This record gives sequence, C-alpha cells and structure tokens, in this order.
Amino acid sequence: MAKTVFVTGATSGIGEAAARAFAEEGDNIIITGRRAVRLKELKKQLEAEFCVEVAVLMFDVRDRKQCFAALESLPEALREIDILVNNAGLALGLEHIDEGDVNDWDTMIDTNIKGLLYITRCVARGMIERGCGHIINIGSIAGTQCYENGAVYSATKHAVHALSQGMRIDFLAHGIKVTEIRPGMVETEFSQVRFHGDRSRAHGVYNGLTPLTGDDVADAILWVTSLPEHVNIDEIVITPKQQANAYYTCRK
Repeated sequence: MAKTVFVTGATSGIGEAAARAFAEEGDNIIITGRRAVRLKELKKQLEAEFCVEVAVLMFDVRDRKQCFAALESLPEALREIDILVNNAGLALGLEHIDEGDVNDWDTMIDTNIKGLLYITRCVARGMIERGCGHIINIGSIAGTQCYENGAVYSATKHAVHALSQGMRIDFLAHGIKVTEIRPGMVETEFSQVRFHGDRSRAHGVYNGLTPLTGDDVADAILWVTSLPEHVNIDEIVITPKQQANAYYTCRK
C-alpha cells in the first residue's frame, strides 16, 4: 500500500534523492523547498517516471507561519503523512567564532533547529491521532563531534541529535518511530552553500577522496523505513570509507 512521504529541502542533494527513492517504491510524495522551478521539475519527473502523486509546497522552514499555512494547504488525500524526512538544513561560513558572520549564525539556527521543530510539530499531531508514523531527522557527524571553524553549525546539529532523542521519548507511547541519520562527507550543494557559491572552494573539500552521494544517504533512509513495525533504528552514522570521523580523512 502506498505511503505518503513528506520531504523537506527536496530541491537538491539528500532531499531530492530521498523523494526519488520513495517515489520509485510507489509512495506519494510531498516535497518542499524555496526554489519553485526545481520543485516543479522534480514533481514532473517523479509523476512521469513512477506514476505517483506529488505535491509541491514552496515555503521557508524558518518562517513559522509559512510552515503551518503550507501544511494546511495540503489536499485532503495527502494529509495523512506516514513518513517525515526532516532534511532541510545548511552550513554557512567556516570561520572561528570571533570572525563568524552573525547573519550566517541566525540562518543556520533558524533553519536547522527551529525549522525542524516547526515541521515536526505540524506533522506529528496527525501521526499521534493515528497512532503510527516515522520521523527521520537528517543530522550530521558534527552532531556529536565538533571541528575547528564549525562551532555554530556543529551546535545546531548537536541540537538535532538531542531533539531526535527527545522525540523518541516523547512519541514512545504514540507508536511513532524516530530515526536520526548522521552522514559524514556528502557531495551535494552543501559546501557550495557553505562557501556562498564559491564552486572552486567547495569542490576542494572532497579532493583526494570519494565522498558519499545523496543516493547513498537515501538508501539508508529507505532501509530504516522498510523494517518490520516493531523495529526502530534509533540512529545511523554513515561516512565515506576514507573518512573515520569529523577530524580524520585519508586522501589520495
């Protein structure tokens, strides 16, 4: 039976790959983001390739009112959301605290923490009413390991780690699964966004190693949702073979 899957930040990278993976399984998809052209193109592709229903919601997860209004605008057939993939998030800048851009900090905190909370609050209520559902939070290895110049981003992902554990407890009696997936280096638009569009600097992050792809993480997302109803995967850390943790890589 087809499920309804809600994926935030679906215009590229892990979010786009996850939407595609679930559509290939025959699930109906709700995709969100701020880039209308990309969302509409993805909707067109998924509906044509997999004959599923795809709804597009264009809004900024940092805006609480937009989040709540977007969820209220969903067609009745897609309001019973079975799986939520909280993927929307970003890193901005790579400087020591004393040199960091305060606007970058605000954007990371508002997107990575508050946006995740707003969406979860909206979607979880329906899951509680039905006594089932699965929430997947895309964290980072930075959620348990800080690294130089990444303090604020790491702090936001530490928050995602804590929120995932707290959600697991809060939703335990309601039959809702909660999984946190913490990837290491994934070559998406992540580094390009971090360096404010500097493609050369972004590409250099992955020199000498083979990073994960959005599809690799999407495979993990799909797997945790495919397990028997009584099984919950609390957390997964997934890294490239050439990356041991946030500090150590083997570049060739």
